[in-house]
Amino acid sequence: MKIAFIGGGNMGEAILRAMLEKKLCLPAAVAVSDVSAPRREFLSERYGVFVTADNKEAIRDKEIIVLAVKPQQINDVFTHLKGALSPEQLVVSIAAGISLDVITRGLAHRRVVRAMPNTPAQIGLGISGWTAAPEVTAAQKDAARLLLSAMGTEIYFDDEKYLDMVTAVSGSGPAYLYLFAESLIDAAVDLGLSREDARSLVLQTILGAASLMVKSDKAPAELRKDVTSKGGTTERALQVFEESHLAAIVGRAVSAACARAKELGRG
Repeated sequence: MKIAFIGGGNMGEAILRAMLEKKLCLPAAVAVSDVSAPRREFLSERYGVFVTADNKEAIRDKEIIVLAVKPQQINDVFTHLKGALSPEQLVVSIAAGISLDVITRGLAHRRVVRAMPNTPAQIGLGISGWTAAPEVTAAQKDAARLLLSAMGTEIYFDDEKYLDMVTAVSGSGPAYLYLFAESLIDAAVDLGLSREDARSLVLQTILGAASLMVKSDKAPAELRKDVTSKGGTTERALQVFEESHLAAIVGRAVSAACARAKELGRG
């Protein structure tokens, strides 16, 4: 698989590393374009791939072009690459919120996949929601699925409208969990625990609870009830969450993220 990355930041590197580790491509078949000279030097030394500051040079003779840039940078990519792609090349965009229509018009190119991975992809535990323009062939969909599954799990959606929802839930979701972890650690320190001990307790609790949810046949609500004894400490804490309308707060936050994804998608 010959692949080019437009953008060599954290997510671009995560995909690159996963592809190389799974031996889906060789370093000699990879090109990375990035505006940062130190970043290009790092990627070249670390992975042995070709690096350049020229997007057009990066995409030359490549089968897949990954747009691994922030939404705010996408118009610069369009300026550099519009009309430069050959019809048979596949573009995979991971720019949050940027719609297929905006990408196809911006590049004057029809074979486009839009994907939304999340940052746990950096350790092979990500999940990506994705969809494809009608012109993408079955073989190219298979290639996109292979690329995304190298980072973890992937879910294909026939209707693009679900990608904004994916962005709000799993794309942004790690940040929600990190915020809760940060708050729980601070609360533990306020109780009198050392920050080191608080961090160990919180992180292992989150890891264990998440692993149990994955492995258990029970719904999260059932698992919560298993921890909650009548009149106990957990019940008292959950009452505070309920009185503060935590569920409604989460709902509003996710809705706000989804709305912002839609705004970005309009270009």
